[in-house]
Amino acid sequence: MVVGGFSGPDGPIGSSSVKITASVVITCIVAASSGLIFGYDTGISGGVTTMPSFLEKFFPSVLRKAAEPRANIYCIYDSQALTSFTSSLYISGFIASLVASRLTAGVGRRNTMVVGGLIFLSGAAINAGAANVAMLILGRLLLGFGLGFTNQATPVYLSEVAPPKWRGAFNTGFNLFISIGVVAANCINFVTAKQSWGWRVSLGLAVVPAVIMTIGALFILDTPSSLIQRGKVEQARHALRKVRGKDCDVESELAELKKASDVAKEANEEPFVTILERQYRPHLVMSIAIPLFQQLTGINIIAFYAPVLFRSVGFGNDSALTAAIILGLVHLASIFVAAYVVDRFGRRFLFMEGGIQMFVCQVGVGVLVAITAGASGTKEISKGYAILVLLLMCIYVAGFGWSWGPLSWLIPSEIFPIKIRPTGQSISVAVNFAATFVLSQTFLAMLCYFKYGTFLFYAAWNVLMTIFIALFLPETKGIPLDSMNLVWEKHWYWHRFVCD
Repeated sequence: MVVGGFSGPDGPIGSSSVKITASVVITCIVAASSGLIFGYDTGISGGVTTMPSFLEKFFPSVLRKAAEPRANIYCIYDSQALTSFTSSLYISGFIASLVASRLTAGVGRRNTMVVGGLIFLSGAAINAGAANVAMLILGRLLLGFGLGFTNQATPVYLSEVAPPKWRGAFNTGFNLFISIGVVAANCINFVTAKQSWGWRVSLGLAVVPAVIMTIGALFILDTPSSLIQRGKVEQARHALRKVRGKDCDVESELAELKKASDVAKEANEEPFVTILERQYRPHLVMSIAIPLFQQLTGINIIAFYAPVLFRSVGFGNDSALTAAIILGLVHLASIFVAAYVVDRFGRRFLFMEGGIQMFVCQVGVGVLVAITAGASGTKEISKGYAILVLLLMCIYVAGFGWSWGPLSWLIPSEIFPIKIRPTGQSISVAVNFAATFVLSQTFLAMLCYFKYGTFLFYAAWNVLMTIFIALFLPETKGIPLDSMNLVWEKHWYWHRFVCD
């Protein structure tokens, strides 16, 4: 039974002679910088929720619980109001990501990124000046709308602009900037945590990455695919020449893009209906399963609540924030590994290796916490064991950083034909936001009631998702977007859907 990728007679399809130009590198860096706002928000939220001044103003009940003698380490931060602050963003992100498919089709990928950046900026300003919980939630909702637009448009932009042979490496740039945002946020939290007004600075500085990515997006061209889809053929030719190089003959690639666009227009179908057709069943399954599985690795829970988690298992407040910074740096380094490996060894290899690595670490953390904190959660964890937990977390984060982190954004952005590409990406981002909302809203309650079993819960999911990838995901390394249907036609299971 052939489960792996598909190769043509002369090697992998799409071993293109297209060269990497300075223009395509700069364009992709600017576009990928939209990941900064997602990463910054992810990193800042967990740190702010451990700041005493922030908790005293908005969530005093959490402080009172933490001050209780022999407090249960699993349940200190179990507050639905507190988790609502973090997870409310994902409600609006879910809605925005579904709306974004029509926006990207109508006004283009680049303009959608600009709109998202402006909305995010307004949300950051409201959060910085928040006087009550209602203002905090309003700011978070606006942040979510902004992220819904940028997270939908950016991966598609990168996949459409990058040379097919190196599409994986270029697309990991989005995840790289997410990680940079997380590290920057953790460093800022470490400094501002010592001030009574520090939480305002942490939340308010989110305007900086928003301004960087919004202004940067204004100076890049939209993708050739998007321009052709909107009838701007000459602009598409100019954009293609710019990213492929002046000496490159772009007419054949332009003709293929125009052909694909014409087919999509002739069909004239509602994309959310088209994507439900039998021939697109494998695409739809992947656009739902991969972002869902990404969240079930447990990574965003670690990112959101790393300071809270480390504080719970024996680190002080400063030490907890330092540990979160270390995790962020490990994740950042691991993405460079992904960028180097993804177009050489393929997507499937990284998915499966990362899944196994994360499983081992989750089981290790669960066992350690069980032995040291006990089922009651009232035992004090020694510094040595706490450091061992940090080490396992670092190995876990590295595994995620070169597998499910970047690849969960890459795969949905490259598998769809042009007529349903924005719709497919919207579904993928919406599932990501919905899953993140549910898991972030329930994680602290899970930690309180499941205790160390929470880590074993995510470990079990890592086994299931690794098996799923091994059986059902074909290799897409180096294959041009307009030839992607071939991998499904050759797959042992999916061919029965696409070849009817």
